[in-house]
Amino acid sequence: MDTFLGIDYPTWWFLVVGGLFSGYAILDGFDFGAGAWHLFFKKELDRRVALNAVGPVWDGNEVWLVIGGGALFAGFPLMYATFFSSLYIPFMLFLVFIIFRAIAIEFRGKEPMKWWKTLWDTCYSISSIMLAFLLGVVLGNVLQGIQIGEDYLYQGDGLLEFLNPYAIMTGLTTLSLFMAHGAIYLLLKTEGKMFEQLTKLLKKGMIFFMVCFGITTLYTLIYIPHLSDDFKSNPSLFVVPLMVFLSIANLPRLASKKRYKLAFFFSSLTIALSLVLVAIELYPNLLMSSIDDKYHIDIYNAASSTKSMQIMLTIVAIGTPLVLGYTLFVYRTFRGKVTLDETSY
Repeated sequence: MDTFLGIDYPTWWFLVVGGLFSGYAILDGFDFGAGAWHLFFKKELDRRVALNAVGPVWDGNEVWLVIGGGALFAGFPLMYATFFSSLYIPFMLFLVFIIFRAIAIEFRGKEPMKWWKTLWDTCYSISSIMLAFLLGVVLGNVLQGIQIGEDYLYQGDGLLEFLNPYAIMTGLTTLSLFMAHGAIYLLLKTEGKMFEQLTKLLKKGMIFFMVCFGITTLYTLIYIPHLSDDFKSNPSLFVVPLMVFLSIANLPRLASKKRYKLAFFFSSLTIALSLVLVAIELYPNLLMSSIDDKYHIDIYNAASSTKSMQIMLTIVAIGTPLVLGYTLFVYRTFRGKVTLDETSY
């Protein structure tokens, strides 16, 4: 098999897709988390500040999802087809909520009536919660395995089959992590009484996350043992879960010292390392069949042609610095505390 720098092209593309979705989880994760807290703010001014904290960046964050989806389709078309047809319902729900969330952000300030603003505040917060939860539900199903049968077709027959216990636990863990991540981001953008309220909300968010994370981890070890096979065969890989635990443990310490910039770095690192952990648990598989191992979809049977991947990696090498540069420019431009003016939401 052709390789580049000693690594085969399907593995390179696996890393590219994983990197793009990690970037999306970190960036859209904090604005989903910020939205999940939105109804906890009772004052109109606080809600406007919270909206304007994510206002300049939320749509740019979603660029990473579009690119990640495109990269998945280009590199692993078989996986893309089976993945989206198997989990059609949660992905359609995700699309509905992401539309309503965008509408809520843009429509909220268009009319002065209180009921109007309350309506869109509620849509914004519920949509943010459900988006974070559904991402975790999809991840839980991927980790547990999906009913993929002959010709890599989905064999499940239950409309709500994706809402199994493990997927729900993974969904709650993802939501709780994003809520802690979002609270830290809002602390970097606010001041005064809202800042004080957020310090209390962050403590609740971290407790919520640690409880969910502990339960989900224990369930995984007991009931989904195949996810730890690679770690048992290669003990050096245990450094990754150790780093995840250390990163999580560092969050309350940094929060207690009010070092929120560093706390935001470690909440981002926790998300990234958690997805590295997922990648190790899956590789070289992309989707595992719960029916029979011979129906697993991996990076080799799902890959595009080598020539296609070579061309796409060249495009990635050119495009990645542009996307990173744009992202850094936006965040640098809108750094600092939120100030409201006539152009604010």
